[in-house]
Amino acid sequence: MTQPQTAGSPPSRRALTLFAWLWVGVPLVYGLYELVQKARQLFTG
Repeated sequence: MTQPQTAGSPPSRRALTLFAWLWVGVPLVYGLYELVQKARQLFTG
């Protein structure tokens, strides 16, 4: 449930939240991808 905005409150923080998730998520996904690639090389020779 969203809270009503009062006169003087900042606009929705949806864009900031999306940016924060991307800021953390993109490097995380890249790191996991690299981890899988290295592990595959390690176990398959």
